[in-house]
Amino acid sequence: MSYINFDKNQLVNLEYSLSKELLRSNRAGSYASTTIISCNTRKYHGLLVTPQPALDNNNHVLLSSLDETVVQHDAEFNLGIHKYPGDNYNPRGHKYIRDFEAEPIPKITFRVGGVVLTKELILSQRDDRMIIKYTLVEAHSETLLRFKPFLAFRNAHQVVRANIYADTKYEAIGNGIKCRLYDGYSPLYMQFSKANEYTHVPDWYYNIEYIREHERGYDYQEDLMVPGFFEMPIKKGESILFTAALREINPTTLRRLFNNEVKRRIPRNNFENCLRNSAEQFIVRRDDRTSIIAGFPWFGTWGRDTFISLPGLLLSTGNSSMAKSVLETLLADLKGPLFPNIGTKKVKAYNSVDTSLWFFWAIKQYAERTTRKHLIWKQYGDKLKMILKGYREGTLFNIKMQDNGLIAAGIEGKALTWMDAIVDNEPVTPRIGMPVEVNALWYNAIMFSLDVASLGADDAFVEEWEPIAKMIPESFKNTFWDAEKGYLADVVNGDEKDWAVRPNQLFAVSLPYPVVNEDIQYSVLETIKQELLTPRGLRTLSPKNPDYKGNYKGTQEERDRAYHQGTVWPWLFGHFAEAYLRLYGKRGLHVIKPIFNDFENEMTEAGIGTISEVYDGDPPHKPGGAISQAWSVAGLLSVNEMIGKYENEEE
Repeated sequence: MSYINFDKNQLVNLEYSLSKELLRSNRAGSYASTTIISCNTRKYHGLLVTPQPALDNNNHVLLSSLDETVVQHDAEFNLGIHKYPGDNYNPRGHKYIRDFEAEPIPKITFRVGGVVLTKELILSQRDDRMIIKYTLVEAHSETLLRFKPFLAFRNAHQVVRANIYADTKYEAIGNGIKCRLYDGYSPLYMQFSKANEYTHVPDWYYNIEYIREHERGYDYQEDLMVPGFFEMPIKKGESILFTAALREINPTTLRRLFNNEVKRRIPRNNFENCLRNSAEQFIVRRDDRTSIIAGFPWFGTWGRDTFISLPGLLLSTGNSSMAKSVLETLLADLKGPLFPNIGTKKVKAYNSVDTSLWFFWAIKQYAERTTRKHLIWKQYGDKLKMILKGYREGTLFNIKMQDNGLIAAGIEGKALTWMDAIVDNEPVTPRIGMPVEVNALWYNAIMFSLDVASLGADDAFVEEWEPIAKMIPESFKNTFWDAEKGYLADVVNGDEKDWAVRPNQLFAVSLPYPVVNEDIQYSVLETIKQELLTPRGLRTLSPKNPDYKGNYKGTQEERDRAYHQGTVWPWLFGHFAEAYLRLYGKRGLHVIKPIFNDFENEMTEAGIGTISEVYDGDPPHKPGGAISQAWSVAGLLSVNEMIGKYENEEE
């Protein structure tokens, strides 16, 4: 039996099966996503979702779904499933599903009377191409397969309605057709490994609904175009392959291509391999740029997320060359002392105070993993100095070093830290002033720069910055620490100190150069452990706080108000583990290992074989947000590596 498996009773239960989603992305930036029963529940779902550079920098859903029909003795059994208004599912093909397994790739088994048909799906690793393999395992009479493609041709963030502008014409190609609904789009090539009969009867299917969008308060109905249908006979033991892609292929090569793609996959046969498999999916190489996608299905490239995710996704898996490519890609976007918080190419936002500081942390991990620390100053010293100088002298959004060596930042209406939710044009957690984690990162940036500058014999830099580094710990303690409370303030703005218990104080303890002494470290970790630690990561606010929100659900506004007000983030667990194991050593494993191991249950929840963006602050800590988040996966891969390291240490 496959490591990830669902049986008939689970699959026919729509309340259960519609909450389990599949995701596969590739290096080209495309992805495919749907539920384990092939019923789309999000506007982001589709069998081929791919960038369309001629239109914008977003992904576009081209092929939404493909309905299969088994025909025997003039009886038709439709295996597809779509939701329509009034809780109406039609057709109800899920009732024929007998088994789902995910190893080595997703495989669905249908049984219709004496017919047993399997369906295996794979997205090409480097090409904008979906391949589906159908195998007739059992049949006692002549069998015909019919395939009906549902086309969207629209931005993944939007929905489409029937319109007079859709171009329903097609062009015959090898064992298939080529079509393009609207100008500006790449043509879609749909082909089979076997000759078939195509019948062109273009028609709109109206009011298909996406229940997750309905829950999230977005447009949730759309009309999809079905251009026609393909038919072909299939014999017992025979396999037929279908492909949807942005370029034509010789149909005779489909089988070999499919088999080669399967061989490239990291097997999802245990928890660690699922994480490693998932980590591969965030890396995109397109237009000579190597990027990390922050999450699926709706995120793009985020600078902060990239630097935080890079060590876990790439360095812990031994892919240092790819890590360097990611760093070089973002360095090309550096503008003064700031990296873009979000966006690529022409559309970028430089609205973050901490992204540039996370760069120092990421490049330190890279230097240590590649034993190239002595070369860092020569390669990147000019960039490091430029960033530090920019923060010291002042840059956008009032980001500037104060007389005490600490960094202050912020203006009204902007959220510059990772707690960046905005409702009605106002930040939910504005954090104007001196945020605690920003100053912990600032201290680490200076200390790392001093280390590599010393190795690079840059005495002038050391002489200039060493006094500032020596000043910061005392300033930090005087500004953020309260011995009676036993933890650090979250943000300080003049005489105002925010004493809400949040996880941001963790970074004063977890980063490579702790800015506080061990007594304070123990106290901070104990507070975090008692009030914020859950089986799915750290809460963003203590439940004791009157502003705490324990569930991440509802409309966009309701979710945004809960996003950093109690919602749990798995990526923070990686930094908690780092700090906890550093202080307690091998003895700390009794706290860290059970939490890490319990995440294995998430392999069959929400995004199958991956880790969600967020979880509810209240038990049972249900998953929410994006079904697969880069820094969530990266954090757990880092924890797994830490556990191995400390288990091998002497007491």
